[in-house]
Amino acid sequence: MEFLSNYGLFFAKTLTFVLAIIVVLASFISMTQKPRAEDGLLLINNVNEKFQDVKDGVQSEILSKADYKAWQKQEKKREKEENKQEKKSSSKKPRLFVLRFDGDVKASESLGLTECINAIIDTADKNDEVLLILESAGGYVHSYGHAASQVHRIRDHQLKLTIAIDKCAASGGYLMACIANELIASPFAIIGSIGVVGQMPNFHRLLEKNNIDYELHTAGEYKRTLTIFGENTDKQRDKFVEEIEVTHQIFKDYVSKHRPMLDIAEVATGEHWHAMLALEKKLIDKIQTSDAFIMEALKDRQVFEISYQEKQKMSDKFLSKLALQLEKSALTLFTKFNLFKF
Repeated sequence: MEFLSNYGLFFAKTLTFVLAIIVVLASFISMTQKPRAEDGLLLINNVNEKFQDVKDGVQSEILSKADYKAWQKQEKKREKEENKQEKKSSSKKPRLFVLRFDGDVKASESLGLTECINAIIDTADKNDEVLLILESAGGYVHSYGHAASQVHRIRDHQLKLTIAIDKCAASGGYLMACIANELIASPFAIIGSIGVVGQMPNFHRLLEKNNIDYELHTAGEYKRTLTIFGENTDKQRDKFVEEIEVTHQIFKDYVSKHRPMLDIAEVATGEHWHAMLALEKKLIDKIQTSDAFIMEALKDRQVFEISYQEKQKMSDKFLSKLALQLEKSALTLFTKFNLFKF
């Protein structure tokens, strides 16, 4: 056991030294690397082809060779007939563009979402449709206000917008979701929370107890309301609450504008509901998952999923690969010497 303990300590010291070298090397690479004009790229996947490949793979496994060949022949005949009908009608199949937004507190994916929306607006026509698969529990008011304004551009260009909530669209997430022409959700998805919250700790009494002074000087009576270190007054608290109420009213007005059928007084209490109850309150239009919606669309539409991938710097790629390799090596070592048990 003493040997293992000493070896573990040696390994930890060595690992720390190696990581220090990696950080220095990564910093050097980052400084010497030339900046690129493009920050990322759009990825476009043909969902029809993807599902056809899946279907083909399943049929090849469950059918006999003879039946599989017959099925392939039938599929080719069907595709040929569809192409013939499309040429004869001189009109192409309408398209469904699928986007995804997984929102954090800062709505960080807004940049990628904006790039995807730019691409769609440049290529889509009036017969096309957009499906946004949205997941977010909300976050900063200004961040989600900006994200919502980007989503609204789809409506501004007269494109039908369906938003699907598979898990959660609450607070800022619902601010984005309410823009949809049609809002669908899975049965137990969390919907609503049309409310605003503001909170912060205050360390004034702790500082005062330890004889530490804190000074804050502002130009403008309400440049600061509540502070973390200063002594807060009732006047400051009242102003802070007033600002929250104003923001809440803007939130309610925005939701009411896009979903006028709502009883906003009933649903704008900050509560959230599972989709089955949210449907009764008209917060959503239909119980349906995004997968079910896409499968239906595949019957008569060309379906494309568009995503945005940020380009990684050479240093970031190097560090991520090295970290993964170190993690694998450490796990192998710990398993071999039985240093930890689960």
